This record gives sequence, structure tokens and C-alpha cells, in this order.
Amino acid sequence: MSVKSFDPQAFPAEPVSVTPSAVAHFRRQLQKDLSARAVRLSVKESGCTGFMYVIDLVPDINQNDLRQTLEEGVELLIDRGSLNVVNGTQIDLVTEGVNRQLRFLNPNAKDHCGCGESFSIN
Repeated sequence: MSVKSFDPQAFPAEPVSVTPSAVAHFRRQLQKDLSARAVRLSVKESGCTGFMYVIDLVPDINQNDLRQTLEEGVELLIDRGSLNVVNGTQIDLVTEGVNRQLRFLNPNAKDHCGCGESFSIN
């Protein structure tokens, strides 16, 4: 696994795109948790291939967050330390049968584990 240095000029103003169905999902989750003001996206080292996405409902913005305002007034915070991994990712809410889940379409992901929990980048 390699580590890249962070250059804030190398990323677009909106490095992550979110589909309308995922925005609606985030809005519903925020309405359920009255202490939360935003959704934070980050990654952590996990699983057999390297990284795992982490979505948290958070009450405050921290200084390490990149702020992205989505439709319906939903605030998406992206951990700046995760930008090299998530830049260009699309977040979608997909329905398969009776199950709904967030799906991350990440152009940086080179491999995924068999269970779908983790991914690796080049």
C-alpha cells in the first residue's frame, strides 16, 4: 500500500458525486438523528484488501473536513485524509429485492474483497 501526499489544488470543488436517491437517504437519516447536522465520508484501513468506507452522521464540522453541499440542503463532509482514496467516487443507494444499500463507484478502487467489505487502490 502506498501513501500519497495531499495537494488541495489537485481536487475538484466537489470530489464526490451523490445520486438523488442517496441524497434522499442521507436526508432521512439526518431527520431521524436530531443531534446530527451532516454526513461524513472517510475511509479506514480494514478487511483483506485495504480500505473500508465509513459513513457517519455528525453534529459538527471539524477542521479536517472538506464541505460539500448536496441537494435538499444535505451537507456532505469528506475527510481530507481520505481524498486521495475517494476522489471521483459516486455514492448511490441501490435496491436489490427488499434490501437497500449504499454503493460506492470509485474509479480509484482496483480490487474488492469477496465479501464486498473492503477494497484496494493502486
